[in-house]
Amino acid sequence: PSESGFTTDVLALYDWAKARSGNSSILFWGHSLGTGIAINAARKLQEERGVQVDAVVLESPYTNIRDAAANIPITKVYRQFPGFEYLILDSMARAGMFFRSDENVKVLGCPLLILHAEDDGVVPPKLGHKLYETALKAYKDKSKVKFITFPQKLGLGHDYISFNPELPALVKDFLNMK
Repeated sequence: PSESGFTTDVLALYDWAKARSGNSSILFWGHSLGTGIAINAARKLQEERGVQVDAVVLESPYTNIRDAAANIPITKVYRQFPGFEYLILDSMARAGMFFRSDENVKVLGCPLLILHAEDDGVVPPKLGHKLYETALKAYKDKSKVKFITFPQKLGLGHDYISFNPELPALVKDFLNMK
């Protein structure tokens, strides 16, 4: 797997769905690592084909893969050791894995919805918020960017935002705003 391979796969899936969907809206929805893939594909679609996806929804996103790896709790113990950056963070770059969502949001124009749970124990919510702030600063139409946090008391963590019974209505409301 590679960043470019994932992106190419999403664009092939987009083409397949678009050919069969008539005039139906198509949005990219990514979760965790998939947020970088979704936003890469949206940017590539826009820049290379001049087509904007109808919307992008990012669930538990990060700014870029380097920030994510440096901030996920599982790496906390290893961050103290010499060579952490070279062995872990730089190795992803050498493998061509960047997933620069923070750079990609700066050029998008499609509606962007960012979802994050306050009790996400894998991708810190501060990364989702930082991505939102970057997008908000870059977007000309600020109403196209929205950040929804889910309180810790819901216990959604990293994996269960999609189980929230209010999510369909929240997404529908967002899409109707565009």
